[in-house]
Amino acid sequence: MILINLLPHREAARKRRQEQFYATLVGAVLLGALLAGFVYLWYEAQISSQRGKNQYLQTEIKRLEAQIKDIATLQSEIASLRARQQAVEDLQADRNLPVHLLNELERLLPDGVYVTSLRQQNQTVMITGTAQSNERVSELLRNFAYNSPWLTRPELIEIVAGNVALSPRDQRRVSNFSVRMQLRRASEVAQIAAAPASAVPAASAASGVALAAKIKP
Repeated sequence: MILINLLPHREAARKRRQEQFYATLVGAVLLGALLAGFVYLWYEAQISSQRGKNQYLQTEIKRLEAQIKDIATLQSEIASLRARQQAVEDLQADRNLPVHLLNELERLLPDGVYVTSLRQQNQTVMITGTAQSNERVSELLRNFAYNSPWLTRPELIEIVAGNVALSPRDQRRVSNFSVRMQLRRASEVAQIAAAPASAVPAASAASGVALAAKIKP
């Protein structure tokens, strides 16, 4: 028995191919959507994780900044306390400065030199007096420059010739002078004493040059 298909088989085959194409297309779209959703979720998880790390870092940075401010405040307070301590130590050490000043004046005044006025303001000392001659004033300044650990940078302000009446008939010519110098603190004297001996003559020589420029006996 012979079977003859009288249906339009080409149209049926075309229809089946279209259905297969549409099914494949729908499958591809669904697969693409699934992949896109997976990638989106993965990136969202990474972004969320990074945001958490950034938030943690910002929190730690703020905490460290607060600690740095506290440390800066502590350092400022420590520096202030050290300055106060140094000031107290300087005051305690400087209590004996007038005694050292008077001792140095008594020890360094040459014969024929008399001090008539003595004034101290902070570390600056001003003295005025009378000397028998300019040479005596020069000797006084050299003593201040070279022979005293407490006195430094003597400077002759002025020297004026004058007369002193020893009796109604006896008048002598004298030199009235004014000298300014610096009084070292006890801490400075201790540093000089601890310094190498070669450093002291150099400083004294510099003072001597300045004195030689000012004094012409």
